[in-house]
Amino acid sequence: MKNKGLLAAVAVIVVALAGFAIYQGTQKDDKSNGQTASSATTAENSGADKQYTVGVLQLMSHPALDQIYEGIKEGLAAEGLEAGKNLTINFQNGQGDQSKLNTMSQQLVQDKSEVLIGIATPAAQALDNNVKKKDIPIVLGAVTDPEGAGLVASNDAPGANITGVSDQPPVEEIIALAKKMLPDAKKVGMLYASSEANSKYQVEKAAAKAKELGLEVVNKPVASTNEVAQTVQILAGEVDFVFIPLDNTIANAMETVAQEAEKQKLPVFPSVETMVEQGGVATIGVSQKELGVQTGKMAAQIAKGEAEPATTPIFTFSEGETIINKAQAEALGIQLTDELTKGARFTE
Repeated sequence: MKNKGLLAAVAVIVVALAGFAIYQGTQKDDKSNGQTASSATTAENSGADKQYTVGVLQLMSHPALDQIYEGIKEGLAAEGLEAGKNLTINFQNGQGDQSKLNTMSQQLVQDKSEVLIGIATPAAQALDNNVKKKDIPIVLGAVTDPEGAGLVASNDAPGANITGVSDQPPVEEIIALAKKMLPDAKKVGMLYASSEANSKYQVEKAAAKAKELGLEVVNKPVASTNEVAQTVQILAGEVDFVFIPLDNTIANAMETVAQEAEKQKLPVFPSVETMVEQGGVATIGVSQKELGVQTGKMAAQIAKGEAEPATTPIFTFSEGETIINKAQAEALGIQLTDELTKGARFTE
């Protein structure tokens, strides 16, 4: 009997210990599950609060490029990346100095941005030269011919770490507009910087259209802004109007161009709205602000992992808008017919 009682007591103890072990295991699992759920919540919150860094390198300051930068900030915000909330923008301006562009590019690369933006071709090329492993995405803002500049394999299939927005203007349409506004014109002068490859490309297209319309072409490239005033004076004695491509050097000296052209009563047809506002007669182009907005949107999508540069085609605006400086046209005695002004927008 004693043995039977002892065995019963041992059995009770064993059952009790087993039950306690099961209880402890359950508590441990519950605690582990709680920690996992907590970790998931933390990760989710972390994703929602993710901070982004975007590096922007601008070639120089002039109204057109400044408007692009303002548009970029709007485009980033439209895609949910807002400065002061979840976005830090590291902005650098090379002021037209190639050595500064190179140094600033190195700094922006070291900042480990999710994406870099180059405003104008030399800025984009400087960034490309300093992203050695091609492991940081670059978005082009205001690069006329990315493929021709050697930045992408092709505009339709960039193929590496670069894509972006082309600011290529409809130069043939601008020449045609100038001829309509100046039907008696016989000669057109091409004013551009000899150092800008994009300008040469545009001038070739514009010259072909001019010759098609029966115009004689006079090319006047300049090496620097210091030559602009004298060159405009020379052109005034040789041509009936001047065409200016998308050219950062000339854009930076547009006030000088406008002053000299006004003295000589020489009509100037640029490729950018801001240059029309500064004294040009008219253009057909894309708003620089809208160009920047599109650039910012593309950069945000790439930063968030929603798009890949290699497979994102270069964006080119399909339509341009006729923009006329009414005061300038009237001062030059240009008759603004209904045909010319239909659908056009006048600068303020």
